Amino acid sequence: MAETAFVNAEEPAVAIEREGALSPVVLLCDHASNHLPGRYGALGLSASDLLKHFAWDPGALETSRALSRLLDAPLVRGCVSRLALDVNRHPSDPDSIATRGEGQPIPGNANLSGAERARRVAEIYEPYHAAVERLLGLRRAAGRATAVISIHTYTPAMHGIVRPWHCGVIFAGDARIGGSLVAGLRAEAGLVVGVNEPYAPSDRVYHTLLRHGEANGLPAAMIEVRNDLVADRDGQEAWARRLAPLLLAATRSCFGAGVAERAG
Repeated sequence: MAETAFVNAEEPAVAIEREGALSPVVLLCDHASNHLPGRYGALGLSASDLLKHFAWDPGALETSRALSRLLDAPLVRGCVSRLALDVNRHPSDPDSIATRGEGQPIPGNANLSGAERARRVAEIYEPYHAAVERLLGLRRAAGRATAVISIHTYTPAMHGIVRPWHCGVIFAGDARIGGSLVAGLRAEAGLVVGVNEPYAPSDRVYHTLLRHGEANGLPAAMIEVRNDLVADRDGQEAWARRLAPLLLAATRSCFGAGVAERAG
């Protein structure tokens, strides 16, 4: 599996897998990793804390990789935990570097200096978005049709409230991909699909797709899958096989049947 690392080989901020793949789908996995580079230590958290949702999106990377394989699609993945900095937030957002997660403090993020915040932006945020921009620029120069799809997961309950959806599709002004995905998913019996649920762009969760998708006129959508449904390989493969043909159908509706595609 081809992979390109950025920043340094030991603790990269971002990596691209299948960079030259021909699918019209470009996959992004913002919250793929719970890794904290050595200089952060554990930010005052326990090893069990680093397995929780506020550190990453469990199951998202494996699901993204399965989709990447099925579609022969490039995948850009974050290599640093969102505990250090969330690449899916604008650096000016108050939760770009969270001081609390799931109700508990994150000691290593308290009272950060402006210099430390700027260093994290330079080391994590900027390389991630530069990698996405570079990939999309190469595809644009090659004349390749491109839709930008981000893969996330969410918890079955939040603040004691059970979330009824199996998955959600999030999109903003451009509904070309999102509308097609919603229709395809809702055609499956028993599947409860959220539309801009459990999050919406107004929750500031759509930064990466606004920056790289809609701002460039590219169709874009975020897919959220409940994380207990992709907790193991069987679930990850099942969701990838569910989503792959729907993404192919959505891109055909955007770009026509002649776009390069391959379903595994």
